[in-house]
Amino acid sequence: MVVSIAYLGPAGTNTESAALACAEWLRQTTGQPSVLCPCASIAQTLRTVANGQSQLAVAPVENSIEGSVAITLDTLWQLDELQIQQALVLPISHALLSCAQTIAQIQAVYSHPQALAQCQGWLEKILPSVPLIPTNSTTEALQHLNEDQTVAAIASQRAAQLYQLPILVHPINDHPDNCTRFWILGLESSFEGSHSSLAFSLPANMPGALVKPLQIFANRGINLSRIESRPTKRSLGDYLFFIDIEASVNTDSVQSALKELRACTETLKIFGSYDIISIEAIPSQPIAQIT
Repeated sequence: MVVSIAYLGPAGTNTESAALACAEWLRQTTGQPSVLCPCASIAQTLRTVANGQSQLAVAPVENSIEGSVAITLDTLWQLDELQIQQALVLPISHALLSCAQTIAQIQAVYSHPQALAQCQGWLEKILPSVPLIPTNSTTEALQHLNEDQTVAAIASQRAAQLYQLPILVHPINDHPDNCTRFWILGLESSFEGSHSSLAFSLPANMPGALVKPLQIFANRGINLSRIESRPTKRSLGDYLFFIDIEASVNTDSVQSALKELRACTETLKIFGSYDIISIEAIPSQPIAQIT
């Protein structure tokens, strides 16, 4: 069976690179071939899997410079069906693409908000008065380059090669070790791996309300590798919390912790257990894409 992998497109985005790595992971672990399915937004990639239109989705969850990707967390909370199957960590290197002859000619820079934020320091230093215009993806930003030689876009070197566009400067991200963690999500239950992710809301916003849930893990020696708060969107000051732990859901200590956690939270969602793979290079073999 050919596995369809949804990702934020079009081709050339950093998420496509993660999707290519996902396809290679599938080939090595299951022998299954893959087809990539570009989507217009991160939320759409996740809903495509929840609706049964694709088997897997690849979505960015955290960047080493800019932090968590809010839309991924918010959409995952809304969808009860999805489970994290694997995590991939990819190095991210941004380039400034433009048909302009010099940087001095640039009057606007287009890119995805995450890419703009990851290059904020460079942009403030080199192009301090140039407007920054957000787009749905780094690749979408490229459509403006052939229309106007005074604009630039922040995208990957792979995108420049795919669309045959010149690179003015590379790299321009604010830290040389810039990397992003992506989740591979599907509908299959996932209970094995070195890490697990969950989220919960609290029954009341009151002093110490968060202390007890966190103490439950501390009492069992379970390390939390990340905690992130997001608004519940019900009222100002009302939050839900995303937590990554360094343990599998299947262990006795985690099962005991989850049982106690259910008693002191309003809603508890378990997103599964998974391993984390660091990807140094994007697979070069071609993968079919649905256009």
